Amino acid sequence: MRVGVHINRFDHGAGAPALGAELAAAGAAAEAAGVSWLSVMDHYFQMEFNGGAENPMLEAYTTLGYLAARTSTLRLGALVTGVTYRHPGLLAKIATTLDVLSGGRATLGIGAAWYDREHAGLGVPFPPLAERFERLEEALRICLQMWDPENNGPFEGRYHRLAETLCVPAPVGSPHPEIMIGGGGEKKTLRLVARYGDACNLFTTSPEEVRHKLEVLRAHCDSEGRDYDAVRKTVTYGGEPATDGDLDAFLRDIGGYTGLGIDTVILAPRRGETAAWMERFVAPLVPRLAELD
Repeated sequence: MRVGVHINRFDHGAGAPALGAELAAAGAAAEAAGVSWLSVMDHYFQMEFNGGAENPMLEAYTTLGYLAARTSTLRLGALVTGVTYRHPGLLAKIATTLDVLSGGRATLGIGAAWYDREHAGLGVPFPPLAERFERLEEALRICLQMWDPENNGPFEGRYHRLAETLCVPAPVGSPHPEIMIGGGGEKKTLRLVARYGDACNLFTTSPEEVRHKLEVLRAHCDSEGRDYDAVRKTVTYGGEPATDGDLDAFLRDIGGYTGLGIDTVILAPRRGETAAWMERFVAPLVPRLAELD
């Protein structure tokens, strides 16, 4: 298994002026440690479990563009973009720009959105859940059409109508930026993974639960005529051993997930200063985790 890191806090002892240098140091530390993935939240208000909306939060794609300029090997993405935050045609262009400027390292992480407070707070419409899933599927179709150089024509959907699906320059990643669909909903989310996704992301609820979710994904792949093994499987781990830097406790926690075909374990420490944490905890973890499978 490979190691990814998800940056979900942007508080720094020296305040906002120190965030650029901290992010640059985090990218350098991640690459030096052999990390394969670096992501940020796509939110506008900070989460309650990280102190709430009065705490710092940076816009995701501006941050990812900054990280792209400061790194050379890491795959970069939002974990995950809420489908309600940006018009799908503009989202495809944003993700393409990140892919081009990073040399083909962009992943479009996307999901149905859920955080009603920031929608209400910032005046963003928050449709009912069923509609958000319909919009998610439509957004995936739009992105794939935008990334198809043979189809620059119109798109007519229930929620979006595009007269031209032009996207120039085209993505550098082949055949397009990786699509990662976040969530473990068995009827809708995992079906969308099977139909459109290159990767999925699940939470480490328990090895038994993740095994079950992957079995559901396999069944959807069978129904869609999709190769299950072609979908990259990732899990996000937010347990205290990662935040605290307890390597042995983390390895005990994650041991039950071996043998499930997990490609990447994405660590989500609740820390505002991640560079030193990566040097201390992640660097020795990378070779240890690689041995598990």
